[in-house]
Amino acid sequence: MTKKVLIANRGEIALRAVRACKEIGLKTVGVYSSGDKDLKHLRFVDESVCIGPANPTESYLNIPSIISAAELTGTDAIYPGYGFLAENFEFAEKCEASGFKFIGPSPDVIKKMGDKISAKNEAEKAGIPIVPGFKNKIPKDEKKLFNIANEIGYPIMIKASAGGGGRGMRVVRNENELIDGLAITMKEALSAFGSDVVYLEKYIENPRHIEVQVVGDGKGNAIHLGTRDCSIQRRNQKIIEEAPATGLNEKELEQVLSSCINLCEKLSYEGAGTIEFLYKDGKFFFIEMNARIQVEHPVTEMISMFDIVKAQLKIALDMDIKLDQNKVTFRGHAIECRINAEDPLEFKPCPGKIIKMHPPGGFGIRFDSHIYSGYVVPPYYDSLLAKIITTTNKRESCIRRMKNALDEFFVEGIETNHSLHSKILNDQTFRDNNHHINYLESDLIKRIKNESGI
Repeated sequence: MTKKVLIANRGEIALRAVRACKEIGLKTVGVYSSGDKDLKHLRFVDESVCIGPANPTESYLNIPSIISAAELTGTDAIYPGYGFLAENFEFAEKCEASGFKFIGPSPDVIKKMGDKISAKNEAEKAGIPIVPGFKNKIPKDEKKLFNIANEIGYPIMIKASAGGGGRGMRVVRNENELIDGLAITMKEALSAFGSDVVYLEKYIENPRHIEVQVVGDGKGNAIHLGTRDCSIQRRNQKIIEEAPATGLNEKELEQVLSSCINLCEKLSYEGAGTIEFLYKDGKFFFIEMNARIQVEHPVTEMISMFDIVKAQLKIALDMDIKLDQNKVTFRGHAIECRINAEDPLEFKPCPGKIIKMHPPGGFGIRFDSHIYSGYVVPPYYDSLLAKIITTTNKRESCIRRMKNALDEFFVEGIETNHSLHSKILNDQTFRDNNHHINYLESDLIKRIKNESGI
């Protein structure tokens, strides 16, 4: 019997999932909000269901509505993509309880790795290096708190245990900032994530952001698909990613990759996941695990020729797939530019109607997007419009190819960060691979503004 998959997401990842389902013979159900009826992927699914108003809390985050759509359409499995409910263990539990296969890790693993403190403990047990810090309950006694902070050493990062997406974090640089910083972060964490639990860790100044892509079959077998460098960020969110990460300590990397596989095997991890690190002075420091597909997965696919979304589907639906590290090979270099509907220097979202657009093309260029001429970008969701991915043999030529791709690509009618990408690719520090996670905002954008008289 043909399996049917409900895609509980929108935008480019929903279209990506539809394409993967069609290639392996799966029926598809698309869900959408009342503000999203013109999404491209809805033209290619077998069935579609409106799940609520434009506000995401009443549609894409509405678990009962999504489950009802699955029941109405006779769905076998639910694909969450990234964002929204992708790492919500309660959603995964509800899917399983309602008779639908959740395409991703088990609810227990999502819960365990979604909590930053629990995730650090699991990583440490697997042999993964972690950032020095204090993972226990924060004491109310100020003297004890100051002693803990002094032992870690300033500057210190206060992090929400349930945080993510660059939120729920605050740096304190001395004792005078600690108490207020703790109170503010706990309040923000409670508002954003429903939990005010926070922990303390050493703040590592200006590191790189390195990721390891993993895939597990849920039966104790796992592989890695190499590394990514995601150090070009604004407001703690990535806008350029590349694979593999270059200029790393190879001895340390070998140990980290082995430990990442060890973690997945111990967890009986199922599906795609990403283990994220800060990297400084040749050392890796674990920060979190994302128990889902990542926005930047295409750069890994392009250097490994491993279809991660297909693997997610096949593993979940018990289709024929064998994970063998010895059969994973890497070739060349890949870069991804995220094109967002936003002001290129202030990052303010810029929704509206796309009057005209033209995608880039040519050898070694991939374009993942749901937009088209006449499409209205709604104001309710993430500002991501498209991902341009280029692949060549070397990083330097990959950058040149991306510059050509950006020259070909245009969107009229709304503002995008297209011009910022061009400036980053022309920047010598980026081209020399000497940038870090704070470089874009602390240095490059300031220089661009000064040169422009802003």
